[in-house]
Amino acid sequence: MGKITFMGAGSTVFAKNVIGDSMMQESMHDFEFSLYDIDGERLEESFIMVNALNENVNGGRAKVTKHLGVENRKEALRGADFVVNAIQVGGYEPCTVTDFEIPKKYGLRQTIADTLGIGGIFRSLRTIPVLEDFARDMAEVCPDAYFLNYTNPMAALTGFMLRYTPIKTVGLCHSVQVCTKELLTGLGMYDTVKKPLKEKIAGINHMAWLLELKDADGADLLPEVRRRACGILENPPEDFRDLVRMEYIRRLGYYCTESSEHNAEYNAFFIKSKYPEIIGKYRIPLDEYPRRCVNQINGWKTAKEKYLSGDITHTLSREYASHIMNAIITDTPYRIGGNVINNGLITNLPDEACVEVPCLVEKSGIHPTYVGKLPTQLAAMNMLNINTQLLTIEAAVTKKKECIYQAAMLDPHTSAELSIDDIVALCDDLIEAHGDWLPKYN
Repeated sequence: MGKITFMGAGSTVFAKNVIGDSMMQESMHDFEFSLYDIDGERLEESFIMVNALNENVNGGRAKVTKHLGVENRKEALRGADFVVNAIQVGGYEPCTVTDFEIPKKYGLRQTIADTLGIGGIFRSLRTIPVLEDFARDMAEVCPDAYFLNYTNPMAALTGFMLRYTPIKTVGLCHSVQVCTKELLTGLGMYDTVKKPLKEKIAGINHMAWLLELKDADGADLLPEVRRRACGILENPPEDFRDLVRMEYIRRLGYYCTESSEHNAEYNAFFIKSKYPEIIGKYRIPLDEYPRRCVNQINGWKTAKEKYLSGDITHTLSREYASHIMNAIITDTPYRIGGNVINNGLITNLPDEACVEVPCLVEKSGIHPTYVGKLPTQLAAMNMLNINTQLLTIEAAVTKKKECIYQAAMLDPHTSAELSIDDIVALCDDLIEAHGDWLPKYN
């Protein structure tokens, strides 16, 4: 019997996807599924749901355990072969609200704020200390386990784990596996192109680039993609919301993995308080993440009864986690898009950056593949993000306020909207507002 520990198991819907997927893999039918959270009510809900899954999907063959609070964390991790991380430090309230409302006082608006921008910086700063604690416990009670990180900000958190802890880590995001289908569907091409498609995707999390796209006969689809993207920008359909990425195609030549609402805040081009017409032109949903949080909270109240009724089944989701674990357990090779330390994989990005590249998974582990040089304009876009990610990690490690200031100063959206003095003042206000959710900085 092996063991999978799920950190942040109170994320019941996501836990269902990953654990349900795992139970459907023959290699994990008799595993222990260890659930950990610091919220007792949400942990209990997930425990009930996973036990029902075990009975309905897996014939009751797995063992399900629950572990509440920091004092029981080591026991949750002890002997684990795989640790899936899905925590959100500080939750919607108070921390996500803080990440949005205080910057608004300075005229700084955001859409998602879970990856980059001032919100992404502070989300990293309150999460990295918790991951450091996880790593310390894992080094003691499950030193050979793989840490599968799903928590954002992906690049900063995964980069920290790989550079500053001994834990085998890979960052996972489902934007890679849905990227091509979303693009071709939006352009009206998906149903007409010959499959299976051949693609090459590399860059950084939420801004990895669709570098190559060919149909089953090897025909290059990118010229037609570029033609149709330009056409949509000239006359966008009323319900079309992916305009930022269409502009990427027109101006940079390539599509990227994560949505337009995300990418609108990863640069200085689209969210400008002095030019609100740009926000309207590209249909950018400001304050999108808080709305999603409220909808998810209300949605859970409705879905909760179904999840806890015991009448629950599962179909395989799009997540990589169960396939990675199965590949390692059975030595059955599997290909993923994974977040790893660069170390020369993409030659025109820094070695210490966390990059998202094709990886091959088999019994001996997760093996990233060499990509080479990105087109210069794409590497430059990635660097706008990497600068802030690296400085945020440095701030978390050194506990120096000046690194927080520098991370924010080099964030493209923040620096485009605010003066240096206002950036420093904003960071100080956020540090104060977060209180004990952050360590002390000097």
